Amino acid sequence: MDDWAQIRCLRKQGLSIRKIAAEVGCAKKTVERALASPEPPTYKKRAGKATSFTPFEPQVRALLEKTPTLPATVIAERVGWTGSITWFRDNIRRIRPDYQPVDPVDTLTHRPGEQIQCDLTFPTGGLPDETGTRAEFPVLVMVASHSRFMAARVLPTRTTGDLIAGMWALLSTSFQAVPEHLLWDHETGIGQKKLTGPVLAFAGTLGTRILQAPPRDPETKPGSADGLSVIG
Repeated sequence: MDDWAQIRCLRKQGLSIRKIAAEVGCAKKTVERALASPEPPTYKKRAGKATSFTPFEPQVRALLEKTPTLPATVIAERVGWTGSITWFRDNIRRIRPDYQPVDPVDTLTHRPGEQIQCDLTFPTGGLPDETGTRAEFPVLVMVASHSRFMAARVLPTRTTGDLIAGMWALLSTSFQAVPEHLLWDHETGIGQKKLTGPVLAFAGTLGTRILQAPPRDPETKPGSADGLSVIG
């Protein structure tokens, strides 16, 4: 499904079918099918296969959360691993990037129209509903990464449907444009390990991509909601 959205985004940028196939790494027929389909393909979800490392992973992650640079041999000793140290190191190498500290001198620049950052914030004290009762409504905040132009909209809930409706409302009225990609964190309604089907369909229909920032990376996603913390 990720390829479907990327293919439609690249087509919007004017790339030929041949160039899109080369960029995505797929056959030209796959590109043609994606462009002809108004909805992303659906696949049956396969259950993840458990391995000998699976029971140890929660403990390993807890240790890396506290000390991201802890050597694999030390982690193995602390969690009581008795299997292959090579296999253990391979798994540590796979998950350690989730806990690596951000380079403080790393900076990002963005072109006009390249990216809009999306965040949810919950104003202190809540917001009044139609009866005047204050409730904890989420506020969707979107910021153009180049110009820092900001727009916001109160949402009924933080579910997928309301997030999509909120993004479209702000893009079509406040921004009046669709960027190359939208940047989110790992908000449940957008997707955790993978984007949800409706979100992918939304991105593909608009010809954009929805990216998710790495964990604990304030440089990639510097906190656009900060400026609206006083709403309400």
